[in-house]
Amino acid sequence: MLKPVSFFLLVNLLFGCSQPRNTKNSLPILGEREAVQKVVDGKTLTDTIYHQIPDFSFIDQDSQQVTSQTLAGKIYVSDFFFTTCPTICPKMKSQLLRVNEKFKNNDQVVLLSHTIDPQHDSVAVLRDYAERLGVNSAKWHFVTGAKDSIYSLAAQYMVSAAEDENEAGGFVHSGAFILVDPNRHVRGIYDGTNPEQVDQLMKDIPVLLAEKP
Repeated sequence: MLKPVSFFLLVNLLFGCSQPRNTKNSLPILGEREAVQKVVDGKTLTDTIYHQIPDFSFIDQDSQQVTSQTLAGKIYVSDFFFTTCPTICPKMKSQLLRVNEKFKNNDQVVLLSHTIDPQHDSVAVLRDYAERLGVNSAKWHFVTGAKDSIYSLAAQYMVSAAEDENEAGGFVHSGAFILVDPNRHVRGIYDGTNPEQVDQLMKDIPVLLAEKP
């Protein structure tokens, strides 16, 4: 598993290449950014292109396709887990249940949990897992798909997910919750096993909601 020190070093590095944080009025956009020059009316202007989560397509616990378009215009919290995880996943899900409860009546906020063990975590397994948590599938999608696609997407969220026979359960993954805005920009990364970090996540979501036109 990703060690706590490594996690916070990662967050510090990400904030180092993002906008300054203004906790009252805005959140930073995390990740690398690129300055692109263009000519408008004979004048050279510099535009900034921010890191964006690419298009994706997975299947959720209701056998429904979940794509980037499914979440278009919404704020969502993403994480990576597996149903047989013997270590941090139960802690993560108990904390994500808090987020689900707080925003369960706001259809602009969605949760997206990706299994990193698609060989075991079939649609039926994910459906049973979601039912045991007692969550609404329209609010919280548990998705599966091609292993390589899931691991590649984790890297785009700037977190880890991989097979590792030396780790408990056979996988290594970040315990992070990733906050994503309607433009698919990463706006925050939080330790999903730390209640204080999750408290901050729940404070930051309304900040993003206030940004929406």
